[in-house]
Amino acid sequence: MNHAASESGRRSFVQYRGPAVVAAAIAVLAAWLGASFGARQSALMLVGVAAGLVLYHAAFGFTSSWRTFIATGRGAGLRAQMLMLATACLVFFPLLATGEFHGQPLRGFVSPVGVSVVVGAFMFGVGMQLGGGCASGTLYTAGGGNTRMLVTLTAFIVGSVIGTVHGPWWTATPAFAPISLIQRHGAPVALGLSLLLFAAIASFTIAIERRRHGSFESLSGQAGDDVRHRWLHGPWPLVAGALGLAAVNIATLLLAGRPWGVTGAFALWGAKALASAGVPIHTWPSFATPAQRAALDASVLADVTSVMNVGIVLGALTAAMLAGRFAPVWRVPARSLVAAVVGGLLLGYGARIAYGCNIGAYFSGIASGSLHGWLWLVAAFAGNVIGVRLRPYCGLSAR
Repeated sequence: MNHAASESGRRSFVQYRGPAVVAAAIAVLAAWLGASFGARQSALMLVGVAAGLVLYHAAFGFTSSWRTFIATGRGAGLRAQMLMLATACLVFFPLLATGEFHGQPLRGFVSPVGVSVVVGAFMFGVGMQLGGGCASGTLYTAGGGNTRMLVTLTAFIVGSVIGTVHGPWWTATPAFAPISLIQRHGAPVALGLSLLLFAAIASFTIAIERRRHGSFESLSGQAGDDVRHRWLHGPWPLVAGALGLAAVNIATLLLAGRPWGVTGAFALWGAKALASAGVPIHTWPSFATPAQRAALDASVLADVTSVMNVGIVLGALTAAMLAGRFAPVWRVPARSLVAAVVGGLLLGYGARIAYGCNIGAYFSGIASGSLHGWLWLVAAFAGNVIGVRLRPYCGLSAR
């Protein structure tokens, strides 16, 4: 009886009082950031919180969506990603063609197209399936109480530092100069071409799903009896996740002057940890540029990407508590633990040499009109195919 009462009390705190405590912490942090670094930094942290809420409540997993399509032919998650990309491009392309918004200079993520993107994105794709998440997925699932993801995240940070150190070698591998569809063809033509590609991919997933299952799943999901409860506690339909993440990236572009990224902060966190341990990382060529030195010397919360990542974790933590699903499990099978470490290392290393992750290269790259974003998508998807096949050997489900 006492145990039951104790368990009931714990659940009550997690689901009702816990979110209030986290919300209060978010408010205090936002106020401190505003006072210390300006209103923009505070607003970007809150945008990160919104991203964490959307990612968790909509269960918007890039990794799980790709795995589901590869293993079962169900493509709703991929179609949601195409909707997300199309929505972002509709806003990004005109803004980036103009180059500014109310005095704020705007730039996209446009990177070289070459060997490093192919190799890095492929490695990242394998790592997605072994680690159990992507860049944003690792953050929001860790924030939601997934203890295995803390292992993946730690290895992700280590891999990011190693990838940064090896970056100059990969930069020297064969590559074409950065190609912007917006600059090359103009925003209207580039937007039309992109929308056609999104529609073609979505149509392809529908054709595969119909052939294998006789019908295809809707992005709107099933309407619940209590709409208010569903939006507060989840799950949200995929269409809400797609539009929500597009809004997050648009807000990031307008506030920060550049699109949403995630993994650059991981390399910074790892470098700061090494520096605090006495490693002379300031002397390493890969961390010796003026910008990198300034970031190493400054507070981590002065970094835009870092402060948004903190927001994602806090947003996911709030969402998990509201849904009553914050219940960390500390025992992780050995094979799964090894896969988390290997997957995290591949994720970190791959993201650094491929000029970004599923957010910075895939989402923001394509939304910026960069050809490297499309190459990243193809190479990372190929890596996911291999990763899905390796999962059973690590004690993980192939679905």
